Amino acid sequence: MIQGLAGRVRAEAVVMAEHTAGAEQPAGAEHPAAGAERHRLENEFLLAMRRAGAIMQLLGQVAADRIGINATDLNCLNIVALTGHMTAGDLARQTGLSTASITGVLDRLEEGGFVRRVRDPHDRRRVIVELAYGPGLREIGPTFGPVVKAWRATAAEYSDDELRLLLDFQDKVETIMRGQLARLRGTDGP
Repeated sequence: MIQGLAGRVRAEAVVMAEHTAGAEQPAGAEHPAAGAERHRLENEFLLAMRRAGAIMQLLGQVAADRIGINATDLNCLNIVALTGHMTAGDLARQTGLSTASITGVLDRLEEGGFVRRVRDPHDRRRVIVELAYGPGLREIGPTFGPVVKAWRATAAEYSDDELRLLLDFQDKVETIMRGQLARLRGTDGP
């Protein structure tokens, strides 16, 4: 009985999200194998995506607290780490924050020893933001190392072909998320 109720609640949550967001499929857009089982699997998939997103946000907040910065600063630090280096303007565009907000973020990250700002050797008017491999990053390893280790252990359970499928899926999810960011920001790009 409890499991049946939980299943109904999950299904109602998906339906509510679809109707609220206008995410109903257009006529004829159903998967060729559409049926009760397919519908159940798609609902479970949508809920799993929402749960994963919520958990990632919570993990980011707790990790930021542990590192001693706020979640926005951690997001900016992660973007810089993923790109290697970038201008403050590029970081503002990627995050959707104003340049004034980015200046505050970079001031805090630089003061904490996480990043440094250096002049672009090719254009002295530009300032490049890069990681500062110093004491500010000392909490990063202990905070995220176990997460990376767990992800690697999970990846080891899959064949190369399965990992390629998962990577393809992740790429598609990222493309969707970037498109939705652009849509919500009212821009053409991420």
